[in-house]
Amino acid sequence: MTSAGVRRRVLLLGGTGEGRVIASRLAGSADLEVVTSLAGRVRDPRWPEGEVRIGGFGGAEGLSEWLSANDIRAVLDATHPFASRITRNASEACLATSVPYAMYRRPPWRKQPGDTWLPVRDLDHAAELVPTVGSRAFLTIGRQAVPAFDRVKNVSFLVRSIDPPSGPLPPHSQLLLARGPFDVEAEVDLMRTHGIDVVITKNSGGGQTYAKIAAARQLSIPVIVVERPPVPEAVEAFDTEAGAVDWLRAFGGGTAP
Repeated sequence: MTSAGVRRRVLLLGGTGEGRVIASRLAGSADLEVVTSLAGRVRDPRWPEGEVRIGGFGGAEGLSEWLSANDIRAVLDATHPFASRITRNASEACLATSVPYAMYRRPPWRKQPGDTWLPVRDLDHAAELVPTVGSRAFLTIGRQAVPAFDRVKNVSFLVRSIDPPSGPLPPHSQLLLARGPFDVEAEVDLMRTHGIDVVITKNSGGGQTYAKIAAARQLSIPVIVVERPPVPEAVEAFDTEAGAVDWLRAFGGGTAP
């Protein structure tokens, strides 16, 4: 317990498996009270330990007000590597309120021998490229990103997401609802069954969905890989859960600056 006899409150922006692990490791802290925020975009989310808040904040301004009203001492952003909007809002809100801010980002996937990767800067670039690469695409980029491909008419898509996409599907598409983790053998069978000749993915990192990368390598299928948005400048970032946990614990123990 802190010298004032009150547990210090910190905000964990979650929604990832690593965010749940971080919340779990801090759940028994005597000095720290972790509030995990989930965006609420998945219908059946996996709940972390401890206090949970669901829904948006109303942009950077709304988050600034919430941080002040809830006496938040630090914010750890452990959202998806492609959740650029909440990352931007969080960094701006913390700067405006002088609340310490750091990020956890799981390491990206790295190209391995035998991989055929076609890096692209964003989803629009991927949509432009895919017709030049194949005619039967396995689209695994999350439900919110699917509408970027709604104008691609000469490619058949197998679209996989946890929940139905939030916008229009490509003209020629089949929807598959599934949640990882996936295994390599099943991914190989899926790609063979559907005659997949190109995979489209974000470089999300982690083990939950890496099997599609390994399966594409095994089948010599090219992979269009959307590169990650950059981490905001001058922001402390961790690529291990232990580093992120230690950073938050410092605020409970009073050793943080």
